[in-house]
Amino acid sequence: MIAIGCDHGGFDLMQSIKEYLDGKGLEYKDFGCRDTQSVDYPVYARKVSHAVLSGECDKGILICGTGIGISIAANRIRGIRAALCTDCFSAEMARLHNNANIVALGGRVVGSGLAVKIVETFLNTPFSEEERHAKRIHLIEAE
Repeated sequence: MIAIGCDHGGFDLMQSIKEYLDGKGLEYKDFGCRDTQSVDYPVYARKVSHAVLSGECDKGILICGTGIGISIAANRIRGIRAALCTDCFSAEMARLHNNANIVALGGRVVGSGLAVKIVETFLNTPFSEEERHAKRIHLIEAE
């Protein structure tokens, strides 16, 4: 199960990503928002992050206008490793080396075609399990 959420700046892009997930038969839980009316992105970052941390969802997708604010808000929550990605290589490395559990996107930064490819890469790339990467993640979590 994938947790997905956005603010008003990410609403349109979230609809495209949900279409992709539906087309692939991937289950997701939509934590909002519900339209383009102004809302506060930390609310949605928190909802998605808690769903991932609790195990209700395996991974998360967060979207705001730039992806910056919502990724900062998510990363304030211990145990979340949200990676702001604007290309597929970053999404791959976020999973492979950093075991990121949330991908963040900017609805005003990346188009829907690229965003879908980033999400696909993120969801399909496993963590490498290499000792050096596991050690670094442990060091991040130790703070």
